Amino acid sequence: MAAPASAAASPPPHHGLPDEIFIWEILVRLPPKALLRCRAVCRAWRSATSARDFLLSHHGRQPTLPLLHCYNFVGDEVDSLDIIPFDHRAGVVATDQLQSIARLGHAFFRPLASCDGLVVLTKNYARFSICNPATRQYSPLPLLSDFIFLGMYQHGPTGEYRLLLGPEAQDGCFVYTLGSDLPPRHVDIDCPDVEEEELIYPSGSVLFHGSLHLCIGNMIIAFNTTAESFRQMRAPVDPWGADLFEMEGMLGMSIYNDASTSIDIWRTQDYESEVWALKYRVELPVAEFGNFSKHLWVVVVSSDGDVLVLVKVDDRLLQIDVDGKMVASFHCRGLGPTRHRLKQTLVSHTLFPPLEGYLVNSLPFL
Repeated sequence: MAAPASAAASPPPHHGLPDEIFIWEILVRLPPKALLRCRAVCRAWRSATSARDFLLSHHGRQPTLPLLHCYNFVGDEVDSLDIIPFDHRAGVVATDQLQSIARLGHAFFRPLASCDGLVVLTKNYARFSICNPATRQYSPLPLLSDFIFLGMYQHGPTGEYRLLLGPEAQDGCFVYTLGSDLPPRHVDIDCPDVEEEELIYPSGSVLFHGSLHLCIGNMIIAFNTTAESFRQMRAPVDPWGADLFEMEGMLGMSIYNDASTSIDIWRTQDYESEVWALKYRVELPVAEFGNFSKHLWVVVVSSDGDVLVLVKVDDRLLQIDVDGKMVASFHCRGLGPTRHRLKQTLVSHTLFPPLEGYLVNSLPFL
């Protein structure tokens, strides 16, 4: 009896297509979970799809999607957290729009930031950690327990991923390099109108045009991620309580009106000159759901420029368009929006192994 052919000698599972085309035109476009399953098909696919040049190309083809989180309850207690990219692209069926890519247990986590597939998490805003949901890498960040998180960025000259931190027991701002065992280092604010205590209450940050932008008090502060220096930026209106985001290749800002019945969406016409224009006024469905002042909302922008308004109302998450019309309603007790967007990656980040407590494919991932 002839010996069975080895896996390496097995014919390719696709019929008629050269491996080069199948790998670089089809596999490279798959979502990370589907690609990982395909690695089990044959050794040739596993080798090709594990190479760094393939992983970088694969990451480049992944969509950048609004990041949602969903708390799973056992009774009235939070049992775990799902990390969910909201795939609202045209042609995606409703059942595939909210697919969890990772579940974390044993802690009340909350996403704070996302950059190049990495997600910074917090527990009660006092303990921080970082993970890659696609590769299931995770590490706590114990050096940050005395700081306020302001933002995350990649430092262009070094390629390092860094966190911008505000004061709590400390004075001024600080920068922490992920993967380093050194404590956060001090950075001068250099903005005379910024009160250091205001940095304790930022409304979130967005990375745009090489700078982290934050609404601090009644002003916008831009932190240049290359020079690691601050500057003050003109806002179109008092930005107290506003959210910042990227919109149509420009910096956008959204803010409630005084009655909390509508959201004004501003966009820079000329970023360098700090010229803004009112782009949309979104009327909220107050008649149906009442006043929105106590509800969480966030504005996100898809890759094709569409503006989404996501509103958490009781056990529902509403998707509203710029005309104030409800596009979709998702009924789930723990589902909520974040201010962040996620672009998944299977690229192995070197920052993880040096971190104390680094784990892969283990708790808190379930």
